[in-house]
Amino acid sequence: MNQQIYDVIIIGGSYAGLAAAMALGRSLRKVLVIDAGKPCNRQTPHSHNFITQDGKAPLEILKEARVQVEQYKTVHFHAGLAINSQKTTTGFEVGTEKGVVFKAKKLILATGIKDILPDINGFKACWGISVLHCPYCHGYEVRHRPTGIIANGAAAMHYAQLISNWTNDLTLFTNGASLLTEEETKKLGAHNITIVETAIKTLHHEKGQIQSIELENGRLLPLEAAYAMVNFVQTSNLVEQLGCKLTEGGLIEVDESQETTVKDVFACGDNSSKRALAFAVASGTLAGVMVNFQLIEAAF
Repeated sequence: MNQQIYDVIIIGGSYAGLAAAMALGRSLRKVLVIDAGKPCNRQTPHSHNFITQDGKAPLEILKEARVQVEQYKTVHFHAGLAINSQKTTTGFEVGTEKGVVFKAKKLILATGIKDILPDINGFKACWGISVLHCPYCHGYEVRHRPTGIIANGAAAMHYAQLISNWTNDLTLFTNGASLLTEEETKKLGAHNITIVETAIKTLHHEKGQIQSIELENGRLLPLEAAYAMVNFVQTSNLVEQLGCKLTEGGLIEVDESQETTVKDVFACGDNSSKRALAFAVASGTLAGVMVNFQLIEAAF
């Protein structure tokens, strides 16, 4: 398999990568999907706000998608981690941790991002289960329940405004001195949103379902859900190796065709647009379509 030159190598076989592979497979392109098998939402029990798939487990959706893409015989899969890539006279070479090298005319990076979780006891176990990041994905399921927001500054204000649509029982935990302006503080107070500045010690939970937040002073506040905006980094070092430019927010910069600042390198999914699953699929389909069109233009 590694002796031939593929039309496209897709690095990452989750939702965006598989969507790109389907578009390219249906376009009769020789495609290789390199996937390490670690989707970032693997801990999340259910996916929502994705039409026809609402309420399904993310891994169940992924399994079904993989089966469907495998029906296209020009699409091949390699289980492994891509660790290096370089541009060549014919396109690109991609090497895996097993020492296997593959070649292609174009690359699609569907590598995702890695969340940097705060050092709070219990946070990791609850992340994606009852400590959430997207109310459009999970807000309906925890509507009208006692809910916390773990954030500060502009992020806190944004979350408080947004999540007030789903519940009016909100507490903002700034986990230290508040960075909100006086005007913002007054606005939250007018909407009965309590601000707690004491540092968080522990998220008490039962199998990832948050029960309460314990503060450093020993105070316990019961909760049934919480939202948090965490930092992230690019999962793959290929982004830096290839020289793809990042936005100020740390995402891969892409144009309207999902092409990065490096010619013939495309990106889709969370690495270039940190949005819900449906958006990742859409960006993958777009990347696949645009890569195919560029290949047609070059040959016509």
